[in-house]
Amino acid sequence: MMMTEQQKIHPVADVEAPHPTAPLVNSRSARSDKGDPELQQYAPRRNIPVYHSKPPKKRRGCCCKCICWTISLIILLIIIIAAAAAGILRGFQPKLPKYSIDRLRITDFQLDTDASLFARFAVRVTASNPNKKIGIYYEDGSNLSVFYTGTKLCEGRLPHFYQGHQNTTILDVALKGQTPNANALFSALRTEQQTTGSIPLNLRVKVPVKIKLGKLKLWKIKFMVRCDLVVDNLSAAASIRIKTSDCKFRLRPF
Repeated sequence: MMMTEQQKIHPVADVEAPHPTAPLVNSRSARSDKGDPELQQYAPRRNIPVYHSKPPKKRRGCCCKCICWTISLIILLIIIIAAAAAGILRGFQPKLPKYSIDRLRITDFQLDTDASLFARFAVRVTASNPNKKIGIYYEDGSNLSVFYTGTKLCEGRLPHFYQGHQNTTILDVALKGQTPNANALFSALRTEQQTTGSIPLNLRVKVPVKIKLGKLKLWKIKFMVRCDLVVDNLSAAASIRIKTSDCKFRLRPF
């Protein structure tokens, strides 16, 4: 028996039918302006990172501590030095040494043919140490100079010696010098000697010393002595009279 073939009908797209166009209304626009609640519910939230500011370093506090410690140490050092100085003053009762110019002799004072002034002086210096417990070491490197109106005439050195307690030492110091182009200087000296009979001189002494406190020998300092003299003449081989003499003393670190 012959079976009849059944025809199967499949839908075929109409070629001539127009293609569907996009909907005029967006499906999302019909929803609420607030958006899809499902999307809002499951939409991931962005976590805004929070940056914590680092605490400032304690530099200011450290600086303040350093300054406080430094000031404290300085104050402590000052107190220690003041206490030591007070102890020295109480125990040794220091007094300033005294100096005087007692005699001046001139062995040579003449103008050479090349207008150079040659001078040779001999000065007697009296140094007194009035301290009972303090000695003075006069070290090498001293200088004694004689000036007239700011011009150096001659210079020499003090001897190296130790001066004990309550001691007076007489020093005879030889000085010599040469001043170039001294025509005007020599003429001014002669004129002043003849008209006034008074010639102002200035003696400056610089000497390094070390102070001895009991058995303790301290560091080196410098004695500075300035003596203002007025003499009656500057003639070689003549007797010179010192009319006035005033010596001032001060000390300074070496």
